[in-house]
Amino acid sequence: MSQTYADADIALLTSILRELRADSGTLHATGADGALHLRCAIGIPEQVLAIVAVVPIGKGMAGLAAERKCAVNSCNIQQDTTGDVRPGARATGLAGSVAVPLLAADGRVLGVLGVATRAERTFTADDERAIASRGLAFFSA
Repeated sequence: MSQTYADADIALLTSILRELRADSGTLHATGADGALHLRCAIGIPEQVLAIVAVVPIGKGMAGLAAERKCAVNSCNIQQDTTGDVRPGARATGLAGSVAVPLLAADGRVLGVLGVATRAERTFTADDERAIASRGLAFFSA
């Protein structure tokens, strides 16, 4: 299942990952069906891309971030015991991870931007705000 993404999306996601010193990222956009649909990804294994192509609201880190309208953060998804991390996330081999909802001015969830590192890391509130702010650029065109 080879993915083809828009060059502008990949360039923006690459820039965000570089700024945050992160190894991988995903962008999901809210579809007409209310689910989150993968718009682009960097550094995510092929078998995981198939799992996260469509994410129901409330499922996994991205779905929970959309449902809660707040970031879902894990210092190490490999050892997380909160129940927020699904097996697909663990299959990435990544550790520190955050999923940040991208909210319109009226509070609608436009999508979710996920960022992760290979090493343990707790993303700060400043990181989460930066991700949300930069992530809205995906929807401004």
